[in-house]
Amino acid sequence: MVTDPIADFLTRIRNAQMAGHRLVEIPASNLKKRITEILYDKGYILKYKFEDDNKQGVIKIALKYDPSTKQPAIQSLERVSRPGLRQYAKPNEFNRVKNGLGIAIISTSKGVMTDKEAKSQNVGGEVLCNIY
Repeated sequence: MVTDPIADFLTRIRNAQMAGHRLVEIPASNLKKRITEILYDKGYILKYKFEDDNKQGVIKIALKYDPSTKQPAIQSLERVSRPGLRQYAKPNEFNRVKNGLGIAIISTSKGVMTDKEAKSQNVGGEVLCNIY
C-alpha cells in the first residue's frame, strides 16, 4: 500500500526519465489521471493512455525527450504538499515556479488545475506539486 500516491506517481516518472525509458506505467486514480492530462496539455509528456484491467486500472505515459540533446522535457518534479504537512495557498499567494516557466498543480474546490488557471478563476487550494 502506498501512503502518498502522488509522490509515487512523480517518482515513477522521475525514475523512468533518469533511466531513459520511453514509457512508464502507473496505477490509476482519478487524481493521477487529471494530473496526467495537465502534463499532456502543457507539453511535458508525449502522450498517455488510460487502460482498464478490471481492478484499479493503469496509466501508460509516453515520456517526451529533446531529439537533439536527449534531455527529458520535465527537468524537475517536486512534491509540495505531503500527507504529513499539507500546503494550502490562496490565489494571490501562489509562488511562481522557475520564474513563471514551470507550473504548479493545485487541487481546488473546482477540480485539479494549474496555478495560472486557479489564479484566473480566483480559487485557492492545496498545492500538490511543482513541475518545470
